[in-house]
Amino acid sequence: MSYFVHSDENRKEMLKTIGIGSIEELFDCIPENICNPEIELDKPLDEKSLKEELCVIGGKNKMIKNFFSFIGGGAYNHYIPGAVKSILGISQFYTSYTPYQAEISQGTLQYMFEFQSLICRITGMDISNASMYDGASSLAEAILMAGKINGNKKVLLSAAVNPQYREVCRTYCSGQNIDIKEVGYKNGKTDINLIRDEMDEMAGSVIIIIQNPNFFGCFEDVYELHDILKKYPECFFIAVINPMSIGLIKRPSDYGADIVVGEGQVFGNALSFGGPYLGFFATKKDYLRQIPGRIVGQTVDTDGNKTFVLTFQNREQHIRKYKATSNICTNHSLNALAATVYLSIIGENGLRHISNICLQRAHYFAEKIKPLDKFQLKFNSGFFNEFVLSSRLNIRDVIDRFYKNKILPGIYLGDNYPELRDCILVSITEMNSIESINKYTEVLKSF
Repeated sequence: MSYFVHSDENRKEMLKTIGIGSIEELFDCIPENICNPEIELDKPLDEKSLKEELCVIGGKNKMIKNFFSFIGGGAYNHYIPGAVKSILGISQFYTSYTPYQAEISQGTLQYMFEFQSLICRITGMDISNASMYDGASSLAEAILMAGKINGNKKVLLSAAVNPQYREVCRTYCSGQNIDIKEVGYKNGKTDINLIRDEMDEMAGSVIIIIQNPNFFGCFEDVYELHDILKKYPECFFIAVINPMSIGLIKRPSDYGADIVVGEGQVFGNALSFGGPYLGFFATKKDYLRQIPGRIVGQTVDTDGNKTFVLTFQNREQHIRKYKATSNICTNHSLNALAATVYLSIIGENGLRHISNICLQRAHYFAEKIKPLDKFQLKFNSGFFNEFVLSSRLNIRDVIDRFYKNKILPGIYLGDNYPELRDCILVSITEMNSIESINKYTEVLKSF
Protein backbone atom coordinates (compact mmCIF):
# COMPACT_ATOMS: atom_id res chain seq x y z
CA MET A 1 0.00 0.00 0.00
CA SER A 2 1.06 3.60 -0.47
CA TYR A 3 2.51 5.47 2.48
CA PHE A 4 2.40 9.23 2.78
CA VAL A 5 4.96 10.81 5.11
CA HIS A 6 4.19 13.83 7.26
CA SER A 7 5.01 17.17 5.69
CA ASP A 8 7.14 19.74 7.50
CA GLU A 9 3.97 21.70 8.17
CA ASN A 10 2.36 18.63 9.75
CA ARG A 11 5.35 18.14 12.03
CA LYS A 12 5.45 21.78 13.11
CA GLU A 13 1.75 21.71 13.94
CA MET A 14 2.09 18.56 16.04
CA LEU A 15 5.14 19.90 17.89
CA LYS A 16 3.34 23.15 18.61
CA THR A 17 0.32 21.25 19.93
CA ILE A 18 2.40 19.33 22.48
CA GLY A 19 4.46 22.37 23.36
CA ILE A 20 8.00 21.53 22.21
CA GLY A 21 10.26 23.02 19.56
CA SER A 22 11.82 19.95 17.93
CA ILE A 23 11.51 16.21 17.62
CA GLU A 24 14.80 15.82 19.48
CA GLU A 25 13.19 17.31 22.60
CA LEU A 26 10.97 14.22 22.80
CA PHE A 27 14.04 12.28 23.87
CA ASP A 28 15.53 14.75 26.36
CA CYS A 29 14.46 12.53 29.25
CA ILE A 30 16.80 9.75 28.08
CA PRO A 31 20.35 9.98 29.53
CA GLU A 32 23.04 10.86 27.01
CA ASN A 33 25.09 7.74 27.69
CA ILE A 34 22.10 5.61 26.72
CA CYS A 35 21.21 7.62 23.65
CA ASN A 36 24.75 7.47 22.27
CA PRO A 37 26.51 4.56 23.94
CA GLU A 38 30.03 3.57 22.98
CA ILE A 39 29.82 0.01 21.72
CA GLU A 40 33.05 -1.95 21.52
CA LEU A 41 32.67 -4.69 18.99
CA ASP A 42 35.18 -7.42 18.26
CA LYS A 43 36.56 -7.76 14.78
CA PRO A 44 34.45 -9.66 12.21
CA LEU A 45 34.71 -13.45 12.23
CA ASP A 46 34.51 -16.03 9.48
CA GLU A 47 31.62 -18.53 9.54
CA LYS A 48 33.53 -21.31 11.29
CA SER A 49 34.88 -19.01 14.01
CA LEU A 50 31.50 -17.39 14.47
CA LYS A 51 29.79 -20.77 15.08
CA GLU A 52 32.49 -21.66 17.60
CA GLU A 53 31.98 -18.34 19.40
CA LEU A 54 28.22 -18.83 19.51
CA CYS A 55 28.70 -22.33 20.95
CA VAL A 56 30.84 -20.87 23.73
CA ILE A 57 28.18 -18.26 24.50
CA GLY A 58 25.39 -20.84 24.37
CA GLY A 59 27.37 -23.11 26.67
CA LYS A 60 26.95 -20.57 29.46
CA ASN A 61 23.28 -21.50 29.67
CA LYS A 62 22.49 -24.15 32.26
CA MET A 63 20.29 -26.81 30.67
CA ILE A 64 17.60 -28.36 32.82
CA LYS A 65 18.62 -31.87 31.76
CA ASN A 66 21.88 -31.35 33.68
CA PHE A 67 20.01 -30.74 36.95
CA PHE A 68 17.42 -32.32 39.14
CA SER A 69 14.72 -29.65 38.77
CA PHE A 70 11.96 -29.01 41.31
CA ILE A 71 10.87 -25.68 39.82
CA GLY A 72 7.19 -25.18 38.99
CA GLY A 73 4.92 -22.29 39.86
CA GLY A 74 3.17 -22.24 36.50
CA ALA A 75 5.78 -23.78 34.17
CA TYR A 76 6.42 -27.49 34.58
CA ASN A 77 8.97 -29.98 33.34
CA HIS A 78 6.78 -32.75 31.90
CA TYR A 79 7.87 -35.42 29.46
CA ILE A 80 7.13 -34.59 25.82
CA PRO A 81 6.62 -37.62 23.53
CA GLY A 82 8.82 -37.61 20.43
CA ALA A 83 5.76 -37.66 18.18
CA VAL A 84 4.80 -34.17 19.35
CA LYS A 85 7.98 -32.57 18.02
CA SER A 86 7.85 -34.70 14.89
CA ILE A 87 4.34 -33.55 13.99
CA LEU A 88 5.07 -29.93 14.89
CA GLY A 89 8.01 -30.03 12.50
CA ILE A 90 5.82 -30.73 9.47
CA SER A 91 6.36 -27.67 7.28
CA GLN A 92 2.65 -27.03 6.67
CA PHE A 93 2.19 -26.69 10.43
CA TYR A 94 5.49 -25.10 11.36
CA THR A 95 5.29 -22.26 8.87
CA SER A 96 1.57 -21.55 9.02
CA TYR A 97 0.29 -18.30 10.43
CA THR A 98 -3.06 -17.02 11.56
CA PRO A 99 -5.64 -17.89 8.84
CA TYR A 100 -6.75 -14.57 7.38
CA GLN A 101 -8.15 -16.47 4.40
CA ALA A 102 -9.65 -18.86 6.84
CA GLU A 103 -11.64 -21.36 4.81
CA ILE A 104 -8.65 -22.35 2.65
CA SER A 105 -6.67 -23.14 5.83
CA GLN A 106 -8.54 -26.34 6.64
CA GLY A 107 -5.63 -28.06 8.39
CA THR A 108 -5.03 -25.13 10.71
CA LEU A 109 -8.73 -24.74 11.42
CA GLN A 110 -9.13 -28.43 12.14
CA TYR A 111 -6.48 -28.60 14.83
CA MET A 112 -7.80 -25.39 16.38
CA PHE A 113 -11.24 -27.01 16.47
CA GLU A 114 -9.79 -30.16 18.05
CA PHE A 115 -7.92 -28.03 20.61
CA GLN A 116 -11.15 -26.25 21.56
CA SER A 117 -12.93 -29.59 21.89
CA LEU A 118 -10.24 -30.99 24.16
CA ILE A 119 -10.26 -27.91 26.39
CA CYS A 120 -14.04 -28.22 26.73
CA ARG A 121 -13.69 -31.87 27.79
CA ILE A 122 -10.99 -31.00 30.32
CA THR A 123 -12.80 -28.03 31.87
CA GLY A 124 -16.37 -29.28 31.47
CA MET A 125 -17.39 -25.95 29.94
CA ASP A 126 -19.54 -25.47 26.84
CA ILE A 127 -17.23 -23.47 24.59
CA SER A 128 -13.55 -22.64 24.23
CA ASN A 129 -11.66 -20.28 21.97
CA ALA A 130 -8.66 -21.08 19.77
CA SER A 131 -6.05 -20.26 22.45
CA MET A 132 -4.70 -17.13 24.08
CA TYR A 133 -1.23 -15.74 24.69
CA ASP A 134 -0.68 -17.37 28.08
CA GLY A 135 -2.41 -18.17 31.34
CA ALA A 136 -1.92 -14.67 32.77
CA SER A 137 -3.48 -12.83 29.82
CA SER A 138 -6.30 -15.40 29.75
CA LEU A 139 -7.21 -14.49 33.32
CA ALA A 140 -7.01 -10.76 32.62
CA GLU A 141 -9.24 -11.15 29.56
CA ALA A 142 -11.69 -13.17 31.69
CA ILE A 143 -12.00 -10.24 34.10
CA LEU A 144 -12.70 -7.82 31.25
CA MET A 145 -15.27 -10.18 29.77
CA ALA A 146 -17.07 -10.69 33.08
CA GLY A 147 -17.15 -6.94 33.65
CA LYS A 148 -18.71 -6.31 30.25
CA ILE A 149 -21.41 -8.94 30.74
CA ASN A 150 -22.89 -7.81 34.04
CA GLY A 151 -21.21 -4.50 34.73
CA ASN A 152 -19.22 -5.76 37.71
CA LYS A 153 -16.29 -3.49 38.47
CA LYS A 154 -15.33 -5.15 41.76
CA VAL A 155 -12.95 -8.11 41.74
CA LEU A 156 -12.04 -10.33 44.68
CA LEU A 157 -8.73 -11.89 43.65
CA SER A 158 -7.22 -14.58 45.83
CA ALA A 159 -3.66 -13.91 47.00
CA ALA A 160 -3.07 -17.61 46.37
CA VAL A 161 -3.35 -17.01 42.61
CA ASN A 162 -0.04 -17.04 40.72
CA PRO A 163 1.69 -13.67 41.50
CA GLN A 164 2.57 -13.12 37.84
CA TYR A 165 -1.07 -13.60 36.87
CA ARG A 166 -2.14 -11.08 39.50
CA GLU A 167 0.36 -8.53 38.24
CA VAL A 168 -0.88 -8.87 34.66
CA CYS A 169 -4.48 -8.50 35.84
CA ARG A 170 -3.66 -5.28 37.69
CA THR A 171 -1.99 -3.92 34.55
CA TYR A 172 -4.95 -4.84 32.32
CA CYS A 173 -7.51 -3.38 34.71
CA SER A 174 -5.66 -0.20 35.67
CA GLY A 175 -7.26 1.79 32.87
CA GLN A 176 -10.62 0.04 32.93
CA ASN A 177 -12.01 1.47 36.17
CA ILE A 178 -11.99 -2.03 37.66
CA ASP A 179 -11.24 -2.32 41.36
CA ILE A 180 -9.20 -5.38 42.31
CA LYS A 181 -9.10 -6.34 45.97
CA GLU A 182 -6.89 -9.22 47.05
CA VAL A 183 -8.23 -11.79 49.49
CA GLY A 184 -5.79 -13.31 51.92
CA TYR A 185 -5.06 -16.98 52.52
CA LYS A 186 -5.02 -19.16 55.60
CA ASN A 187 -3.03 -22.40 55.89
CA GLY A 188 -2.20 -22.19 52.18
CA LYS A 189 -5.83 -21.78 51.02
CA THR A 190 -7.96 -18.76 50.22
CA ASP A 191 -9.81 -17.59 53.32
CA ILE A 192 -13.39 -18.31 52.24
CA ASN A 193 -14.75 -16.42 55.25
CA LEU A 194 -13.16 -13.23 53.94
CA ILE A 195 -14.85 -13.77 50.58
CA ARG A 196 -18.19 -14.37 52.30
CA ASP A 197 -17.84 -11.14 54.28
CA GLU A 198 -16.87 -9.13 51.21
CA MET A 199 -19.76 -10.52 49.18
CA ASP A 200 -22.26 -9.73 51.92
CA GLU A 201 -20.94 -6.18 52.07
CA MET A 202 -21.09 -5.75 48.29
CA ALA A 203 -24.47 -7.49 48.00
CA GLY A 204 -22.89 -10.09 45.76
CA SER A 205 -22.11 -7.85 42.79
CA VAL A 206 -18.53 -8.99 42.37
CA ILE A 207 -16.13 -11.15 40.32
CA ILE A 208 -14.48 -13.96 42.30
CA ILE A 209 -11.15 -15.46 41.19
CA ILE A 210 -9.76 -18.66 42.69
CA GLN A 211 -6.90 -20.87 41.50
CA ASN A 212 -7.35 -24.60 42.11
CA PRO A 213 -4.89 -26.12 42.85
CA ASN A 214 -3.54 -22.75 43.86
CA PHE A 215 -0.05 -21.29 43.50
CA PHE A 216 1.04 -23.08 46.69
CA GLY A 217 -0.20 -26.38 45.26
CA CYS A 218 -3.10 -26.59 47.74
CA PHE A 219 -6.63 -27.63 46.87
CA GLU A 220 -9.09 -24.82 47.51
CA ASP A 221 -12.47 -25.14 49.26
CA VAL A 222 -14.25 -24.70 45.94
CA TYR A 223 -17.45 -26.48 46.96
CA GLU A 224 -17.83 -24.26 50.00
CA LEU A 225 -17.39 -21.27 47.70
CA HIS A 226 -19.94 -22.78 45.30
CA ASP A 227 -22.52 -22.91 48.12
CA ILE A 228 -21.89 -19.24 48.92
CA LEU A 229 -22.23 -18.24 45.26
CA LYS A 230 -25.68 -19.83 45.07
CA LYS A 231 -26.94 -16.91 47.14
CA TYR A 232 -25.57 -14.44 44.59
CA PRO A 233 -26.40 -15.59 41.04
CA GLU A 234 -25.26 -12.23 39.62
CA CYS A 235 -21.66 -12.98 40.66
CA PHE A 236 -19.05 -14.23 38.24
CA PHE A 237 -16.75 -17.05 39.30
CA ILE A 238 -13.48 -17.37 37.37
CA ALA A 239 -11.45 -20.51 38.03
CA VAL A 240 -7.74 -20.75 37.22
CA ILE A 241 -6.55 -24.33 36.92
CA ASN A 242 -3.53 -26.49 36.26
CA PRO A 243 -5.12 -28.70 33.57
CA MET A 244 -2.83 -31.61 34.45
CA SER A 245 -4.64 -31.92 37.79
CA ILE A 246 -7.95 -32.69 36.03
CA GLY A 247 -6.72 -36.24 35.62
CA LEU A 248 -7.58 -36.69 39.30
CA ILE A 249 -9.93 -33.95 40.53
CA LYS A 250 -13.34 -32.61 39.55
CA ARG A 251 -13.64 -30.25 36.63
CA PRO A 252 -14.39 -26.56 37.31
CA SER A 253 -17.83 -26.92 35.76
CA ASP A 254 -18.72 -29.22 38.67
CA TYR A 255 -18.21 -26.46 41.22
CA GLY A 256 -19.94 -23.65 39.38
CA ALA A 257 -17.22 -21.84 37.42
CA ASP A 258 -18.48 -19.33 34.85
CA ILE A 259 -15.11 -18.95 33.12
CA VAL A 260 -12.15 -21.33 33.28
CA VAL A 261 -8.65 -20.21 32.30
CA GLY A 262 -5.13 -21.47 32.69
CA GLU A 263 -1.81 -22.28 31.11
CA GLY A 264 -1.55 -25.13 28.60
CA GLN A 265 2.24 -25.44 28.72
CA VAL A 266 1.94 -28.71 30.64
CA PHE A 267 0.57 -30.35 27.49
CA GLY A 268 3.49 -31.01 25.16
CA ASN A 269 5.25 -27.63 25.38
CA ALA A 270 8.83 -27.26 26.59
CA LEU A 271 9.99 -24.85 29.28
CA SER A 272 11.94 -22.81 26.70
CA PHE A 273 13.11 -19.93 28.89
CA GLY A 274 9.50 -19.21 29.82
CA GLY A 275 7.70 -19.20 26.48
CA PRO A 276 6.05 -18.95 24.13
CA TYR A 277 3.20 -20.71 25.89
CA LEU A 278 -0.54 -20.89 25.33
CA GLY A 279 -3.41 -19.81 27.47
CA PHE A 280 -6.78 -21.52 27.29
CA PHE A 281 -10.17 -19.92 27.84
CA ALA A 282 -13.47 -21.76 28.29
CA THR A 283 -16.89 -20.57 29.38
CA LYS A 284 -20.64 -21.17 29.17
CA LYS A 285 -22.48 -21.04 25.86
CA ASP A 286 -24.54 -18.09 27.15
CA TYR A 287 -21.43 -15.96 26.77
CA LEU A 288 -20.55 -17.12 23.27
CA ARG A 289 -20.56 -13.65 21.74
CA GLN A 290 -18.49 -12.15 24.56
CA ILE A 291 -15.55 -14.53 24.44
CA PRO A 292 -12.24 -12.95 23.36
CA GLY A 293 -10.34 -14.11 20.31
CA ARG A 294 -11.90 -16.49 17.81
CA ILE A 295 -13.91 -19.69 17.73
CA VAL A 296 -13.54 -22.34 15.04
CA GLY A 297 -16.65 -24.32 14.11
CA GLN A 298 -17.45 -27.41 12.04
CA THR A 299 -20.00 -27.46 9.23
CA VAL A 300 -20.46 -28.93 5.72
CA ASP A 301 -19.75 -27.40 2.33
CA THR A 302 -22.11 -27.27 -0.67
CA ASP A 303 -21.19 -30.87 -1.52
CA GLY A 304 -21.97 -32.13 1.96
CA ASN A 305 -18.33 -32.61 2.97
CA LYS A 306 -17.17 -31.85 6.50
CA THR A 307 -15.39 -28.52 6.70
CA PHE A 308 -14.15 -26.02 9.26
CA VAL A 309 -14.81 -22.29 9.48
CA LEU A 310 -14.06 -19.33 11.69
CA THR A 311 -17.49 -19.12 13.27
CA PHE A 312 -16.81 -16.11 15.49
CA GLN A 313 -14.08 -13.54 14.92
CA ASN A 314 -14.56 -11.03 17.73
CA ARG A 315 -11.25 -9.27 17.32
CA GLU A 316 -10.12 -5.97 15.95
CA GLN A 317 -8.73 -7.28 12.65
CA HIS A 318 -12.09 -8.71 11.61
CA ILE A 319 -14.74 -6.32 12.94
CA ARG A 320 -15.08 -2.68 13.86
CA LYS A 321 -12.86 -1.86 16.80
CA TYR A 322 -15.69 -0.73 19.05
CA LYS A 323 -17.37 -4.14 18.59
CA ALA A 324 -14.25 -6.17 19.38
CA THR A 325 -14.31 -8.18 22.60
CA SER A 326 -10.55 -7.90 23.22
CA ASN A 327 -7.25 -6.79 21.78
CA ILE A 328 -6.03 -10.34 21.26
CA CYS A 329 -4.46 -9.99 17.83
CA THR A 330 -3.23 -13.53 17.20
CA ASN A 331 -3.09 -16.92 18.88
CA HIS A 332 -0.35 -19.36 19.74
CA SER A 333 -1.68 -21.98 17.37
CA LEU A 334 1.58 -23.94 17.07
CA ASN A 335 1.65 -24.30 20.85
CA ALA A 336 -2.03 -25.25 20.76
CA LEU A 337 -1.19 -27.89 18.15
CA ALA A 338 1.47 -29.30 20.47
CA ALA A 339 -1.12 -29.55 23.24
CA THR A 340 -3.62 -31.18 20.88
CA VAL A 341 -1.11 -33.79 19.69
CA TYR A 342 0.05 -34.46 23.26
CA LEU A 343 -3.48 -35.03 24.56
CA SER A 344 -4.35 -37.18 21.57
CA ILE A 345 -1.33 -39.39 22.28
CA ILE A 346 -1.76 -39.85 26.04
CA GLY A 347 -5.58 -39.96 26.11
CA GLU A 348 -7.74 -39.88 29.22
CA ASN A 349 -6.02 -42.83 30.86
CA GLY A 350 -2.59 -41.34 30.20
CA LEU A 351 -3.62 -38.01 31.69
CA ARG A 352 -4.93 -39.76 34.77
CA HIS A 353 -1.74 -41.84 35.03
CA ILE A 354 0.60 -38.84 34.77
CA SER A 355 -1.48 -36.83 37.23
CA ASN A 356 -1.37 -39.71 39.68
CA ILE A 357 2.43 -40.02 39.41
CA CYS A 358 2.79 -36.30 40.15
CA LEU A 359 0.51 -36.57 43.17
CA GLN A 360 2.02 -39.76 44.58
CA ARG A 361 5.63 -38.61 44.27
CA ALA A 362 4.86 -35.21 45.77
CA HIS A 363 3.29 -36.88 48.79
CA TYR A 364 6.14 -39.39 49.02
CA PHE A 365 8.49 -36.42 49.12
CA ALA A 366 6.43 -34.70 51.80
CA GLU A 367 6.59 -37.80 53.99
CA LYS A 368 10.39 -37.84 53.66
CA ILE A 369 10.54 -34.25 54.92
CA LYS A 370 8.27 -34.65 57.95
CA PRO A 371 10.90 -36.26 60.26
CA LEU A 372 13.46 -33.50 59.58
CA ASP A 373 14.18 -31.00 62.34
CA LYS A 374 15.26 -27.92 60.37
CA PHE A 375 12.71 -28.19 57.56
CA GLN A 376 8.98 -28.63 57.43
CA LEU A 377 5.94 -28.18 55.21
CA LYS A 378 4.58 -24.69 55.74
CA PHE A 379 0.94 -25.72 55.28
CA ASN A 380 -0.91 -28.91 56.16
CA SER A 381 -3.68 -28.51 53.57
CA GLY A 382 -4.19 -31.10 50.86
CA PHE A 383 -2.04 -30.54 47.79
CA PHE A 384 -1.49 -31.81 44.24
CA ASN A 385 2.10 -31.76 42.96
CA GLU A 386 3.53 -28.72 44.77
CA PHE A 387 4.08 -27.74 48.37
CA VAL A 388 5.74 -24.95 50.33
CA LEU A 389 8.91 -25.94 52.18
CA SER A 390 10.01 -23.74 55.09
CA SER A 391 13.23 -23.69 57.09
CA ARG A 392 14.63 -22.25 60.31
CA LEU A 393 17.87 -21.66 58.41
CA ASN A 394 18.80 -18.88 56.00
CA ILE A 395 16.85 -20.00 52.95
CA ARG A 396 19.30 -18.33 50.56
CA ASP A 397 22.13 -20.45 51.97
CA VAL A 398 19.93 -23.52 51.59
CA ILE A 399 19.28 -22.72 47.93
CA ASP A 400 23.00 -22.14 47.25
CA ARG A 401 23.89 -25.57 48.62
CA PHE A 402 21.30 -27.18 46.36
CA TYR A 403 22.81 -25.43 43.35
CA LYS A 404 26.21 -26.85 44.23
CA ASN A 405 24.62 -30.32 44.25
CA LYS A 406 23.12 -29.82 40.75
CA ILE A 407 19.59 -29.45 42.14
CA LEU A 408 17.16 -26.65 41.35
CA PRO A 409 15.26 -26.76 44.66
CA GLY A 410 12.22 -24.65 43.77
CA ILE A 411 11.03 -21.05 43.68
CA TYR A 412 11.98 -18.62 46.42
CA LEU A 413 8.71 -17.12 47.69
CA GLY A 414 9.96 -14.12 49.65
CA ASP A 415 9.98 -11.82 46.62
CA ASN A 416 6.21 -12.11 46.17
CA TYR A 417 5.17 -13.11 49.68
CA PRO A 418 7.22 -11.29 52.36
CA GLU A 419 5.59 -13.42 55.03
CA LEU A 420 7.08 -16.49 53.30
CA ARG A 421 10.65 -15.22 53.07
CA ASP A 422 11.88 -18.43 54.70
CA CYS A 423 10.12 -20.64 52.13
CA ILE A 424 10.48 -22.14 48.68
CA LEU A 425 7.82 -23.65 46.44
CA VAL A 426 8.75 -27.21 45.51
CA SER A 427 7.24 -28.86 42.42
CA ILE A 428 7.24 -32.52 41.40
CA THR A 429 6.29 -34.04 38.04
CA GLU A 430 6.73 -37.45 36.47
CA MET A 431 10.23 -36.26 35.47
CA ASN A 432 11.30 -36.25 39.13
CA SER A 433 12.46 -39.78 39.85
CA ILE A 434 12.47 -41.36 43.30
CA GLU A 435 16.27 -41.12 43.08
CA SER A 436 16.14 -37.34 42.63
CA ILE A 437 13.69 -36.96 45.51
CA ASN A 438 15.94 -39.03 47.76
CA LYS A 439 18.96 -36.92 46.75
CA TYR A 440 17.01 -33.74 47.59
CA THR A 441 16.20 -35.23 50.99
CA GLU A 442 19.85 -36.10 51.60
CA VAL A 443 20.87 -32.50 50.97
CA LEU A 444 18.24 -31.37 53.50
CA LYS A 445 19.64 -33.81 56.03
CA SER A 446 23.16 -32.40 55.52
CA PHE A 447 22.26 -29.11 57.22
